[in-house]
Amino acid sequence: MDMDWHRLSDVLAMAATVAFAVTAVLAIRADRPVDIFGATVLGLITAVGGGTIRDVVVDVPVFWVQDLSYVWVAVGASLAAFVVRSVFSQRHIASLMDYLDGFGAAMFGIQATGKVWDLGMGLPAVPVILGVTTAIGGGLIRDMLAGRTTLLMRPELYAVPVLLGCILFTLVLAYFPEHRFYGSLLCLLLSFGLRAAAIHWKLQMPGFTQTK
Repeated sequence: MDMDWHRLSDVLAMAATVAFAVTAVLAIRADRPVDIFGATVLGLITAVGGGTIRDVVVDVPVFWVQDLSYVWVAVGASLAAFVVRSVFSQRHIASLMDYLDGFGAAMFGIQATGKVWDLGMGLPAVPVILGVTTAIGGGLIRDMLAGRTTLLMRPELYAVPVLLGCILFTLVLAYFPEHRFYGSLLCLLLSFGLRAAAIHWKLQMPGFTQTK
């Protein structure tokens, strides 16, 4: 079962890499034309940004330096998204990007939480913190470079679904380690399901009341 988790962890990281690379290219505003090189660089930085922050913080070899397949996959996904971007209208791009971002964030969050947990660092809080950091780090970099208001600064539910998924996964790891594989899938689905519901029904966190 442990081997199954490591295989699943690799799959989650790679799938999230694709999702974040694609969202980066889709996030480019229509009034800010970018050439294919710029779009690819943006996709690559977004795809590996969160995981790079995590690995630097825990002082382990950065994941994409050890395995360049993440770089090539991110570059390929970015190029593909650049080519097909013109097929989608701006409204459809925005909707697709939000769902892909939510899926990628959920996958990165669960994968990173498991990775940091295995290192035994600051249990149980640090795996959760770095799980969320990995999940939203790339998206924050993407939005800033693309000139968009970051999802974290909007009232909609964004980081909270990832946080809940990471917390639940640490409970699985602490109390039901023998069910790690299926527990990770359940936490992933719950995290993405909550984010998808927030997108569909425009669920929001309580915010500051604006006064005139």
